[in-house]
Amino acid sequence: MDLLANLSLFVRIVEKGGLAAAGRDFGYSPASVSERVTALEDHYGVRLLNRTTRAISLTDEGRLLLDGAKQLVGDAHDLQSQIRHGADHLSGLIRISATFDLGRNRLAPILDQFMEMHPDIRIDLVLSDGYVDIVAQGIDLALRYGALADSSLMRRRLGSSYRLACASPQYLARYGTPKTPDDLANHNCLVMRFGNQLNQEWPFIVDGKLKMFMVRGNKSANDGSLIRQWILGGYGIGMKSHWDIEDDIRDGRIVPVLKDFSPPGTDLQIVFPAGSNQPKRVRCLIDFLSAAFENGGIPQSPSGPKH
Repeated sequence: MDLLANLSLFVRIVEKGGLAAAGRDFGYSPASVSERVTALEDHYGVRLLNRTTRAISLTDEGRLLLDGAKQLVGDAHDLQSQIRHGADHLSGLIRISATFDLGRNRLAPILDQFMEMHPDIRIDLVLSDGYVDIVAQGIDLALRYGALADSSLMRRRLGSSYRLACASPQYLARYGTPKTPDDLANHNCLVMRFGNQLNQEWPFIVDGKLKMFMVRGNKSANDGSLIRQWILGGYGIGMKSHWDIEDDIRDGRIVPVLKDFSPPGTDLQIVFPAGSNQPKRVRCLIDFLSAAFENGGIPQSPSGPKH
């Protein structure tokens, strides 16, 4: 059995979410893919994947193997690239997860800059405002706000994110500007939904204490970029991270409200699986992202491609 090849196939199965899709990438028939997975399971003496006709899922042992397999495959790829092209050459796939607004408005231009410097890098950017299991989905790194739900993940802080209640000038001209958080009861508030949970309790500082205020409105969505579009369209007041709307604020398209009551900032951070030595391409991207966000989320002009 070619263990490294089968581990590489195993990683791709998890990334693609299915045996057939992974097999197409490698030129294997579905029967051959199934045989190779069975060979891996026989080699380790455990079941790695729960397979049905419609979906696959990782077992606990499969999750453990995934982390190690990504490391082994990544190291082998990096070694081959260094031998062929030199020690400074970066190549290969990096899978990244981020929220919609942050991914589109801040992260995508930084990734474009990184890929311009390293033309053999491939990026798979997974955008979602909901929970993403980065280990199960084979994600190399993710950008996340606030406290980590999974304490097993490693983190690297990028900066502070401040959530602001905000609206368009047109909305405020028509319906007035709230003076205190209590005034939100008289406004149409645009509410984010996380899974089945509506984020209808908005935090503000009142008399030096954090207090939650219940808000309501006629529009809700699980897509932060759609909330931003509704704010720009004058449909109501929304709560957004300053990273998502700072250009809109600068250009006068969106106006912060209740700034005197805004709560303290929360961390924006890179998170990645613990207990693994990331491939060089991933480590270099983490360093590049850190430098870019220190510069306000705006990438610096590269000195030129590195071949």
